[in-house]
Parts: sequence; C-alpha cells; structure tokens
Amino acid sequence: QVQLVESGGGLVQAGDSLRLSCAASGRTFSSFAMGWFRQAPGKEREFVARISRSGSSAYYADSVKGRFTISRDNAKNTVYLQMNSLKREDTAVYYCAADRIRGLGVVPPDECDSWGQGTQVTVSS
Repeated sequence: QVQLVESGGGLVQAGDSLRLSCAASGRTFSSFAMGWFRQAPGKEREFVARISRSGSSAYYADSVKGRFTISRDNAKNTVYLQMNSLKREDTAVYYCAADRIRGLGVVPPDECDSWGQGTQVTVSS
C-alpha cells in the first residue's frame, strides 16, 4: 500500500480553475494506477478520472471530460488533477486513490488499495 495525502482544495467561483495534488509515500508509487473520486453531500462516491502507471493513458468521467486533466509525476510520487471551468456541481470532497487493476477505465471504489483523507472543493456561483 501507499499513504496518500491530498491538497489544493478550496473555495472558488464558477468558471475558475483549481489544481489538486496527491502526494504518495513509499517507493512503489509507479506500480499503482491512480485515480480521483469525489463525494458530494448526500451522494455516493463517484469516479472522476484515472491515470495509468506510466502516465501515458487517462480516462475520465463524462461529467468532467474536456474540463479536468489528470497527470502524474512518478519522480515526485505525486498525481494531479487540473480542474478548469469549474461548475457548482463540481462541489465535493475529492479523494485520490491507488489501485493495482490492469487496464484503463473506471475502477470501483472498493477495488482501490489506498485512499487519501480528501480535500474539499467548493464552487460558488
């Protein structure tokens, strides 16, 4: 497993941008695919984006495609989520997660090996 710590959340206005970071401990970061999930009050945790081990491939939820970009720096053990053109409906606690599932695409939350503590993103109109 890896230990994950998110940062970069905050309060922004609709249309603004924000970049989240997730720092991982341990020397096995590159052996995990990394994902971002979010959970709004009263709703289930939902998939946002996921990136392959090398960073060469990424997959996005339809709701964020074209606005969010996931990337990673394996030398820094960090994964990022660049969020542009933010909308009120993007308001949620954002979590990063590590998994060992092969292939790209959505990974169910219960198949992720490690989770961060979450960072709050609030978008006001």
